[in-house]
Amino acid sequence: MALLLAGCSAVKLAYNNLPDITYWWIDGYADLGEVQSVQLRNELARLQAWHRANELSPIAELLQQIQRDARSDTSAEAVCRFYDQLRTRLEPLRLQAEPAAVTLAMSLTQAQVRHIEKRFEKGNAQWRREWLEVDPAQRLEKQLKAALDRAEQFYGTLDERQRAVLQAGLAGSGFDPQRSVRERLRRQQDLLQVLRTLGGSGGARPSATQAGAALQGVLQRFLQSPDPDYRSYAQAMTLQACRTWARLHNGTSAEQRERAIARVAAYERDARELARQ
Repeated sequence: MALLLAGCSAVKLAYNNLPDITYWWIDGYADLGEVQSVQLRNELARLQAWHRANELSPIAELLQQIQRDARSDTSAEAVCRFYDQLRTRLEPLRLQAEPAAVTLAMSLTQAQVRHIEKRFEKGNAQWRREWLEVDPAQRLEKQLKAALDRAEQFYGTLDERQRAVLQAGLAGSGFDPQRSVRERLRRQQDLLQVLRTLGGSGGARPSATQAGAALQGVLQRFLQSPDPDYRSYAQAMTLQACRTWARLHNGTSAEQRERAIARVAAYERDARELARQ
């Protein structure tokens, strides 16, 4: 989904190279061995072939629906429904990816798990510098710049009133970097603990079925935190984001909406052409 929102000119190139991109990303964390690398590359190629044949057409249909809806005003509820539709497209992909994920996770050595942990620590230090070690005004400025970049990819240049809608929405979002970093660390420790277990750190190694259940549990806890306070916080943040983007869209001109529709139509064409390749 991120690729489909990254820019029309880059979509096809990025999608066709996605197995290589994904391999290098995973290898950067786990420092894979030769056998692991061969297995992972083969599985990523298989996964992309499945995705191309089964998922790009539904994505194109969803993009077509967005074009139909974009000419009219919208609501926070409609934006959130679109968000939920995007998330539902991840479940079939998860099911297809699970066997390869289990195989890779069970092959990781304890040294490789420690390598992942060190990469997490490096990323956490950078996250703290960018979001915790700055004042609220700097955080808001950073959020606003990212939001403007995303919005103007679709609508073109926003006027002052439209920028004010984004800024007010972000200022009222309730973003709390302390809560966010605590959940980030919880997720990482959850994954690391499971990977240590799957790698046979003490005791008998689990079966593939047990490993699949363990990884599925990690993903479920990623999507829905076991921390009720964080769940409430995340739900409030999502609803506020839906409200902000609905208000922004409702304040756009007919010309801006047509520009957004044309951009989404280009993504749809890319998805359909990729599906035929």
